Amino acid sequence: MSPWEKSPESMIELFDRVLPDDAAVEHRKMFGYPCAFVNGNMFTGLFGKQMFVRFPEGERSRMIDEQGFKPLEPMPGRPMKDYIVVPPDLLGREAEIKKIVSRSLAFSKSLPPKANSKKRAKPSKK
Repeated sequence: MSPWEKSPESMIELFDRVLPDDAAVEHRKMFGYPCAFVNGNMFTGLFGKQMFVRFPEGERSRMIDEQGFKPLEPMPGRPMKDYIVVPPDLLGREAEIKKIVSRSLAFSKSLPPKANSKKRAKPSKK
């Protein structure tokens, strides 16, 4: 398996500019790429030269059928549920991307918060 390509600096800068100014948004890396989370749920991020967003099934299907979005597949044939890739031709239209990312944030805020994923230490048996 070849290593994943780094996101270009221009993509990272675009990603930072389109993120909503919301105190609930947490910036973290996933697989070494910049991503954004709300209540522990990832709602947008970068993967190489791709930007992705999270949407509910109906809206996601419509965006795939009508607007050229594609499922996010970090590994070929293994799509990530709920996530779609922003079409490359849309990346030049920052105002539209901001709206899409804001809608993704609103949807992700409606999801149940994720519990802390750190495993709790088991009590020792004496």
